[in-house]
Amino acid sequence: MSDHKEVIYGLYNDETDLLKAVKTAKKDHMEIMDVYSPFPIHGLDPLLGLEESRLHIAGFVYGMIGTLTAFLGMSWIFTKNWPIIFGGKPYWSVPAFIPITFELTVLFAAIGMVVTFYIVCGLGPGVTNVYLDDRITDDKFCIAFDKSEVSEAEAKSFFEHTGASEVNIKTIN
Repeated sequence: MSDHKEVIYGLYNDETDLLKAVKTAKKDHMEIMDVYSPFPIHGLDPLLGLEESRLHIAGFVYGMIGTLTAFLGMSWIFTKNWPIIFGGKPYWSVPAFIPITFELTVLFAAIGMVVTFYIVCGLGPGVTNVYLDDRITDDKFCIAFDKSEVSEAEAKSFFEHTGASEVNIKTIN
């Protein structure tokens, strides 16, 4: 079995043209492989049937781990490990714990969400991602079809009718 996949894609100059083309493809029951854009486009996710990200749930969990780490760590340090009364405060002074608890909450949530994002997206050191066209990250918008799902003639006709400025075919691994 070959690891290579042929992709036919069209480049658009404007995000409104791209949105109209995605709506047309969905109406015509064409299977879109992916849509690429240099910036997020409002309303594109529901058109493609993408669910809301659950990264915020992971952020909450990481934040709670940071909160517990800070609060329980300071509770243990100041009541069991090194119980010193300083500044007239009692051993277990919860108001004094708040700044450090907040800082560790933010730190754990931020680092945890970044690591989770990189793992989920397949990013990181040493990873080389395949790209269809250099201009997609600059100023072009793209709809890509897997050539095994959509015929070349059907895709070219679709791109011509939806206002694509350019149509290309690329083999990716």
